[in-house]
Amino acid sequence: MTRTKAVAWAGGACYLLMVGLLVGVAPRVPGTVLGVGALLAVSLLVGLVRCMPLPALALALFGSTAVVVGTPSSLHRSLAVSYQGQFLSFLAADLVLGFLVAHCARRVSVVAVSVSFVVQFLVIGLFAQGDSLSVNGLIALLAMVASCIAGLLRRERREHAVALRSQEVAEAVTAERLRIARELHDMVAHSIGIIAIQAGVGSRVIQTQPAEAREALRAIEATSRETLSGLRRTLVSLRQAERDVTAPKQSPLTPAPGLADVERLAAATADAGVRVDVRRTGADRPLPADIDLSAYRIVQEALTNVVRHAGTGRCRVAIDHGDEELFVEVVDEGRGATGHGSAHGFGLIGMRERVALLGGRLSTGPRPEGGYRVAARLPLPAPVVVPVEAR
Repeated sequence: MTRTKAVAWAGGACYLLMVGLLVGVAPRVPGTVLGVGALLAVSLLVGLVRCMPLPALALALFGSTAVVVGTPSSLHRSLAVSYQGQFLSFLAADLVLGFLVAHCARRVSVVAVSVSFVVQFLVIGLFAQGDSLSVNGLIALLAMVASCIAGLLRRERREHAVALRSQEVAEAVTAERLRIARELHDMVAHSIGIIAIQAGVGSRVIQTQPAEAREALRAIEATSRETLSGLRRTLVSLRQAERDVTAPKQSPLTPAPGLADVERLAAATADAGVRVDVRRTGADRPLPADIDLSAYRIVQEALTNVVRHAGTGRCRVAIDHGDEELFVEVVDEGRGATGHGSAHGFGLIGMRERVALLGGRLSTGPRPEGGYRVAARLPLPAPVVVPVEAR
């Protein structure tokens, strides 16, 4: 930062040197040339404007005033001058003023505009004559107003961009929180439901049927380990922003579940007392990760509801791989709306959110013939066809 300031002040010194040269050649060149030269010389203040806009404005006002005061037409007021081009040098100060209005605090901007107004119109009033006074005064006023308006527009645009970025960040954080909430709910609710059922079975038969109790304990152990693995994967995903921090090498994580794991999910559900009949139709092909995971979570949540609320011993899962969409359906013959109509759960809400994010459709509700049905249609991206060149 010190080096940047040093370079900025060096630019300011060069600007003063250029102003001195312009004043030195003033007797031999027209006033318009002096004004344009001062306007071009203000480019040397770019570094100072970025670091210290107030000193930059002070130097610009000083240099512009020096050009106006140091010209012969200004020193000899007896000469009738209809137009004095050296007053164009104040446009340089107006450019700096516009930058200051755009980037500095409003109170500082008001003070800067007031000081610039007083200096410019005091110099114009003292060194302009006749028609030149009104012409230069009007031009100076319009130039100052234009620079201030440009600065205000720039400020509003920057503030609007900051507000949009803040809104985008807030929406991204909210979306990520909802995603994590869905993942935790779908993963933990299913596992805890199975663990609770197996624990109840084990406690009832531990005295009379030790072998069945041991099987229940094994199911609890397997489900617990799988849940812990999923929680570890979710927690690691929360720390993706810290990848640049040096950490010891960890063992690879289990990949996210998908429809290929439905049979394993059905086996775990069967251990909880609900037999699951899985039917697959259509040409099976690799699915995008988000669609594959969402379809799995929908099936998982639907089976969790069957285990908890349906009061039935079997259900059916249908998976249809279509050309344009993936169809997933879970049907049971249990208690219908009474079993799945919990107003305090987040399972159906999570399923609707997942389907909505993928642009699909979700249908849930009791069946006329009894039981409950959950069906989701998820659009699939068109397969990429690679043209084969003829040899």
